[in-house]
Amino acid sequence: MTGGSVADAGRGRCSLRGGDRVAYASVMSITPEWVARQEHPAPDHPARDAAEANLPYNVFARACPSRGTLEHVTGRWGALTMGALYEGSLRFNQLRRRVDGVSEKMLSQTLHALERDGLVHREAQPTNPPRVDYELTPLGREVAERLLALIECVEGRMDEVLAARARYDAARGGR
Repeated sequence: MTGGSVADAGRGRCSLRGGDRVAYASVMSITPEWVARQEHPAPDHPARDAAEANLPYNVFARACPSRGTLEHVTGRWGALTMGALYEGSLRFNQLRRRVDGVSEKMLSQTLHALERDGLVHREAQPTNPPRVDYELTPLGREVAERLLALIECVEGRMDEVLAARARYDAARGGR
C-alpha cells in the first residue's frame, strides 16, 4: 500500500499499543500524515515503540484485518497449501494430493481465502473439461518464502521437540 491508502485502511481499527511484535515498517510505505495522526503512548520500550509508531496494522488488536490474513496463512491448510504452491502452479487435484490429508471442501475454502487476500491467483482455462490452475502471486511468494523458513526451522528441530514432548509426558504421568 502506498500514499493515502495506508492511512485510510488504518482508520483506528488497529491499536498500536501493547505486545511485542515484529516491525514491518521497512516493508510498508507510510506517509508522514498517517504517522502524525496516530496516538502513541509514552515510550516504555524505546525500540519497540519507535517501530510501532510506523505500523499501520497490529495483528494483536482484535479488529485488525491483518489478523484474518495471518490466520489464513498460518492455519494448518493455509501453510501447507502455500508451501506446495511455492513449488509452482498446480491444478486442484494435484494440490490436494500434494497436501496430504486435506479434504476437498477444506482445500477449496483455503484457496478462496488465500485468493481473496491476494496471495493466490486462480486461472480458469476455457477448455472442456474446465482446467483451473493455482499459483502464488508475488505477495504470496514473499509470504511463502518466510513461511517455508519457519517450516524448515521446525522440521530441523523436531528431534528437540519430540524429546521435549517425551519429558513433558513423563513428568505428567504419560499420555
